[in-house]
Amino acid sequence: MTTVQLRELVERLVAAGQWKPGDPEVLVVLDAGYDAPGSPTCSAICPSRSSADSAQTVPCGRPTPPRVYDRKGGRPPKHGGEFVFGDRVTWGSEHAVTVTDTRLYGKATAQAWDLLHPRLTRRAAWLNHDGPLPIIEGTVIRLAVEKLPGGGANKPVWLWWSGTGATTDDVDRCWQSFLRRFDLEHTFRLFKQTLGWTKPQLRSPEAADPWTWLVIAAYAQPRLARPLTADLRRPWGKPAEPNRLTPACVRRRFRHLLTKTGSPADAPKPTRPGPGRPPGSKNRRPAVRHDVGRVLATGEAHTRPSHHKSGTKPRRTA
Repeated sequence: MTTVQLRELVERLVAAGQWKPGDPEVLVVLDAGYDAPGSPTCSAICPSRSSADSAQTVPCGRPTPPRVYDRKGGRPPKHGGEFVFGDRVTWGSEHAVTVTDTRLYGKATAQAWDLLHPRLTRRAAWLNHDGPLPIIEGTVIRLAVEKLPGGGANKPVWLWWSGTGATTDDVDRCWQSFLRRFDLEHTFRLFKQTLGWTKPQLRSPEAADPWTWLVIAAYAQPRLARPLTADLRRPWGKPAEPNRLTPACVRRRFRHLLTKTGSPADAPKPTRPGPGRPPGSKNRRPAVRHDVGRVLATGEAHTRPSHHKSGTKPRRTA
């Protein structure tokens, strides 16, 4: 399902003109738990590459060694030497190494090993695969930082990229794009928890699109008001620079801007609720009701007993 959704997304980007032949390939960033080796199956018709957080419990194999004649016979090896994430002895020499000075993490060192393939198993996307499992080669990237902003243990992060022959620019693009994903996640969390993106129970996609644009417009206001606000932090918070305030910090100070800016709007309306639908009138737009679809143990569809239906309840007599 994930592969189908990614393929449809990239096809829509191509149809909208946001990707043209000659542009860099679309980089799809996935979290741990997704079948990253299975996502390149959409690259056959889409210009995309995948980069995912690798599970450190799944070993990778090196390229298959050349076949050597053995008088004893037997099947030739399918995998080369094993690459274990927790054993430095199995790593060997790196294909590319980059060192980047960052503001929050100090020195970030990225090491890349080329032409490694994970040991696929018949699960997830490969559950119903016919024939032997394929060998999908890629690049394994190890990212280690000098420190963390919160002072926690700076454990290395292992990434798997579906491309091969990675240059230093490709390695930096992969791990920087993966860290950029956390900024997007916090943005969506602000949309949902603070701006109420998922609060209304909308009945149709036509109503959801305008509501999404309203949420985006509300999010743009704290971004634009950042240089106009001061740091109104909590007693336990750390001071922040004026030009680096988060949208949540700007939102706490946003109400003070209303007294300094003019408002071309009319007088505010009263806060009393509206009259609503006139008493006695029928609702012309009732909500759509769906069948629960309960099935009995015998396989028959569940129906309400006749004495539970509306208008069939026996009346009490004296």
